[in-house]
Amino acid sequence: MSARITVAGLQIAKPLFDLVRDEIAPGTGISSDHVWQGFADMLRELTPRNRALLTRRDELQARIDAWHLERRGQPHDAAAYKQHLVDIGYLLPEGEDFVIGTENVDAEIARIAGPQLVVPVNNARYALNAANARWGSLFDALYGTDVIPYDGGAEQKGAFNPVRGSKVITYAKAFLDEATPLREGSYIDAIAYTVKAGQLAVTLSSGAHTGLRDPGQFKGYQEKSGAISSLLLAHHGLYFEIHFNTDHPIHELHPTGIRDIFLEAAITTIMDCEDSVAAVDAGDKVNVYRNWLGLMKGELASSFDKGGKTLTRSLNPDRRYRSPEGRDFEIPGRSLMLVRTVGHLMTTDAVLDEAGNEVFEGLLDGLIVSTCALHDLKGTSPLRNSRAGSVYIVKPKQHGPDEVAFTVDLFARIEDVLNLPKNTLKLGVMDEERRTTLNLKECIRAARERLIFINTGFLDRTGDEIHTSMEAGPVLRKGEMKSAAWLRAYENWNVDIGLTCGLAGRAQIGKGMWTMPDRMAAMMASKQTHPEAGASCAWVPSPTAATLHAIHYHRVDVFARQQALRERPQAALDDLLAIPVVTKPAWSAEDIQQELDNNIQGLLGYVVRWIDQGMGASKVPDLDNVGLMEDRATLRIASQHIANWLHHGVISETQVMGALRRMARLVDQQNAGDPQYVNMAPHYISLAFQAAQDMIFHGRRAPNGYTEPTLHRRRRQFKAALRGD
Repeated sequence: MSARITVAGLQIAKPLFDLVRDEIAPGTGISSDHVWQGFADMLRELTPRNRALLTRRDELQARIDAWHLERRGQPHDAAAYKQHLVDIGYLLPEGEDFVIGTENVDAEIARIAGPQLVVPVNNARYALNAANARWGSLFDALYGTDVIPYDGGAEQKGAFNPVRGSKVITYAKAFLDEATPLREGSYIDAIAYTVKAGQLAVTLSSGAHTGLRDPGQFKGYQEKSGAISSLLLAHHGLYFEIHFNTDHPIHELHPTGIRDIFLEAAITTIMDCEDSVAAVDAGDKVNVYRNWLGLMKGELASSFDKGGKTLTRSLNPDRRYRSPEGRDFEIPGRSLMLVRTVGHLMTTDAVLDEAGNEVFEGLLDGLIVSTCALHDLKGTSPLRNSRAGSVYIVKPKQHGPDEVAFTVDLFARIEDVLNLPKNTLKLGVMDEERRTTLNLKECIRAARERLIFINTGFLDRTGDEIHTSMEAGPVLRKGEMKSAAWLRAYENWNVDIGLTCGLAGRAQIGKGMWTMPDRMAAMMASKQTHPEAGASCAWVPSPTAATLHAIHYHRVDVFARQQALRERPQAALDDLLAIPVVTKPAWSAEDIQQELDNNIQGLLGYVVRWIDQGMGASKVPDLDNVGLMEDRATLRIASQHIANWLHHGVISETQVMGALRRMARLVDQQNAGDPQYVNMAPHYISLAFQAAQDMIFHGRRAPNGYTEPTLHRRRRQFKAALRGD
C-alpha cells in the first residue's frame, strides 16, 4: 500500500495526490487543494445516494426472483409479470414526448455518421493509434486484410505482390465510382486530375474530359512542387483524400500515379477507463488518468521498437488544404475523444473518505477526467479536442432513470467545483442494462440537457437479461439468443426511442462491437446493417476496421435513413419483456457440452490474462482458434450463462469442473508462445483459475451478474503476491 496524503479529511494515495498537484492542476486555474476539498464535499452528499441506488438494485432483483420462484412449474403469465414490474417500480410510467436540448455539441457527435473506436486509455500506444484513426489508408486496409481474397495469386508475399495490389486498385476505384461518381466514365479510365476555375477536371484514357457528377463534392487540394499532391472530396458528411505519388510500387498499377486513398474513418473514439481496462488500485488509476491527461494536453507520446528501430507515436496535427476558391483551411486530423468512466458499483482505494472507506470509483473518475479536460477547454494545446467547448463522458451500467439522474447531479457538482458553465459535461448513456432499456425514454429525459449518446450493447445487455431472469428457467443457448424476440425488439427500440426524443442531428445513436478483428471480409458483409438500422456510429475493434467500416457510411445516408425509420411502428414493449428461457430443454448432450466448453474456454482465456497480466481487453482465440475481442461484457455473459444452466440442472458441478480443467489445458496451449503466460494446468490452483470458479459457482449472488468484484479481488491478490505482501 502506497503512502497517503490527508487533505480535507480524505486519505489520498500519494501517486494520485502527486499527479493532481504536479501534472493535472497546473495551468487549469484550479488548485490541487481546491479539487480535493470539492471532492470531499461531493462525497458527503453523493455517497449515501450511490449506496441507496445499489440497494435498490438488489431489492428489485430479489422481488423479481421471488415472483419467479412462487410460480415455478407454472406457465409464464406475461401480463401478470408485466404488472408485477410496474407494481415494484421496475417498469415506470412513460411521460409525454419531448426533444433533448443539448447545446454546444461538436459536429462529430451531432452531424457526422461514422465508425467509433473504443480503446483502453491505459495503453498509450493504443490510445494514440485510435485518436489518429480519424484518417486511414484504404489501400493498406484492403491489402492487409481478407477483404481482398488471398486466392488466385493474390497472397500477401514479399514486400509487395502486384497481383494483390491490382485487386486493391480495382476495389478502390469502384469505391470512388460509388462515392463521388464522374459525369461520364469511370475512375478506372481516369489518367489525369487538375483544378480549373475552382472545379475538378478529370481526363479519361479516351482523351475525353469530365468532372464530378456533383461538383460540390470537391472540397480542396494540396500541392507539392507546383503539382497537385492530393484531392479532398466529401460524401455523406465524410471526407476522403486521393493521394498522388510515383515513389511507391502501387503507382505502376495506376496510370495517374495514385498512391493511396485515405478515408475519414474513426470520427469518434471512446477512451475507456472501464470494461477494456484492468485498474484495481491507485497505481493503475494513475496510469489511466495520466494518459487521459496527456490526450487532453495534446502531449501524450509512446515509443516502441519496430524492426530494430525506436519509433515514437504522438497525436496527429490537423490537415491543411486549399479550397477550390483558393482559400487555405484546416479540418480535424484526430478523432473526437470521449471518455468512458466506470459505473456506480465499484469502489477504489485510490482515495479513502473521512470514515476510512474506499470511495466510489465512478465519483472519482468523474472529477479527475473532467479536471484533466480543463486543459482542452482552456485551449492551451494547439491540438484541440472539442471545438464546441464540451467534455464528453460516457457512463456505463446505469440501471434506470434514477441512476441517470444521479449522474446528472454528479456532473453538476463537478462543474461547480471546476467553475465550469452549466452543462459543459455531456453525458453518453449506454443502454446495456434491462431496466434502462425498458425505461429508456425516461432515462433520456433525466439527461435531456446533457445527452449526446445512446447505444445498444448486446453483450452486457444479454448478461443482465440472464441475471434478471435467473429464476425463470434455463436460458437459450447464446447462438439462439441472437434471434430471440427481446433482442430484436431491443435493437429497434433503442433507435425508435432515440429518434422520438430528437437525437437525430443532435446526438449519437450507436450500435455494438464487431468482435472478430481478423475477419474483415465478414465484417464488410454484415456490419452495414448498423447504419441501415439508423445508427450514426458503431463500434469497431481496430483502426483498420474503422477504415473499412467507413465505406458502409458512404453506402448508407444515415440521417436520411433515420427520417425513414421515424415512420415505422415503435418496437413492442411486450417483446422486450419476452424472457429468453426454455420451458422444457431439448438440447442433446453434445449440444450442452459444446455450449459449456465454448463458454468456459472464452471465460478462462480472458480471465487468465486479466488476473495474471492486467489485460482488460484481449483477443482470445475460441475453440476454432478464431480470435475474438473479449472484455468484461463477454465475461459477464459466459459466467451468467453457465451459472444459469448449473442452477437449473442442465449441467452439473462435476461437469463444470471437468470442463474447466480441460479448457484450462487448451488455453495453456493457445498461450504457449507468450513468455509471460503462467499455465493453469496441471495444478488448477492459480488465482485466475479460482476467479473463473468464483464467477461460475457464485454467479447467481454477484450483484447484477457483474464480474468486476471477483476480478478486482483476485487481481489485487495477485499483485500483492508479486510484491511479497
